[in-house]
Amino acid sequence: MIRRGDTLDIPFLRSLLAHAYGWHVNRADSDVSISRYVDAWGRPGDAALVAMDEGHSVGASWYRLLSEDAPGFGFVDDRTPELTVVVVPTRQGEGIGEQLLDELIVRAELEGYPAISVSVARDDQTEVAIYESRGFLPVAETGNAVTLVRRLS
Repeated sequence: MIRRGDTLDIPFLRSLLAHAYGWHVNRADSDVSISRYVDAWGRPGDAALVAMDEGHSVGASWYRLLSEDAPGFGFVDDRTPELTVVVVPTRQGEGIGEQLLDELIVRAELEGYPAISVSVARDDQTEVAIYESRGFLPVAETGNAVTLVRRLS
């Protein structure tokens, strides 16, 4: 089951940050704080979905608008939310992340965003293929990271 996330889910979202962005953080040249993906949650432009199984949170997808002054890894502009999709390691490979991604795309479309972006490891061909299969296209590359954008209707 997937439900809308709220402020009570912030500790869970925060616990997923290292899984989502650890490959970025391990680079010595990164100056992006991964906490900016959840700090002060509840601002305009914040939206989250949480996957549940038998009362336990097993994954989440969320997006938020970031600014040029404090961009994320996949920052495009201040009108394009950057998304994060993470499933707890013990539940990966079950399609939960893809379901979370699909539902988050629908939500962004319903909220009227022109596009949505994400940063992924270029050498993670499985992840890149999942995003590309949903209409995301590469718009920038930095080191091992590629920023992908999906235009929304």
